[in-house]
Amino acid sequence: MSDSPRDGSRAEDGVAPGSAGGGSGAEANAAGVAAAPADPLACARRLLDSTRSGEGVDDALAALSSLRESALAPVREDRAAALAFWCNLYNAGTQVLLDRHPERYESPLRLVRFFGTDCVAVAGTPLSLDDIEHGILRGSRSKYGLGYLPRLPVVSVGAFERRYRLSEPDPRVHFALNCGAASCPAIRYYERDRIDEQLDLATEAYLDATVEYDPGAGVVRVPRVIRWYAGDFDDPVAFLKRYGTVPADADPRVRYRSWDWSRAPGKFADGAE
Repeated sequence: MSDSPRDGSRAEDGVAPGSAGGGSGAEANAAGVAAAPADPLACARRLLDSTRSGEGVDDALAALSSLRESALAPVREDRAAALAFWCNLYNAGTQVLLDRHPERYESPLRLVRFFGTDCVAVAGTPLSLDDIEHGILRGSRSKYGLGYLPRLPVVSVGAFERRYRLSEPDPRVHFALNCGAASCPAIRYYERDRIDEQLDLATEAYLDATVEYDPGAGVVRVPRVIRWYAGDFDDPVAFLKRYGTVPADADPRVRYRSWDWSRAPGKFADGAE
């Protein structure tokens, strides 16, 4: 696999909004929507739970698609709610695609065929993993240019993205998002009231497991995602010091570890609930 981060143009023939392919029938979907919570965060959590259990995925997708824009006010207006909602939705969308379109992940054109495929619909708007990560969570930023550039002109930034995108990326989300690769962090459940604490814990756990500091050589080896999105981290060494993986008085050279793209579905953290 080439040294390329998670991005790409939208793929065709993706997961149908509200059904994720596979349909359990109009009556089942209607019943699921009727019983679904109107709270968007609860809907996202429901979908993530469903992908873990393998039950009720279509109904959970239909509930998200059926949300009214008015119900999404907390996601538009509260950054903590937005971070929890979109992180949970991204991780759920990844599991949906891995289950229903594993061939797209294994394709040499993974960056387009997998990450550009619509995986969920929110309030009737179909979204791909790229839309959620780069369009919304990273504030319409491209993965090209080490994270410093806006999304490419060929990617349409629509009204939905403009309404829901965050103003600035939070680098910690890179240790919360699971794109299906073996090198990705484990999936956890994120909550609005605890999102900062949870993102810190997820970041610390991932860095502890992947960062290798060699004081004798003056080198620190870090996850490649930090290279791909350097603009999100601003100063990677300062970021590492914040989480105690590099001593405060050190000034090491940064080296980047390879990324294992082996498909790894169902990678939930132990005790995730």
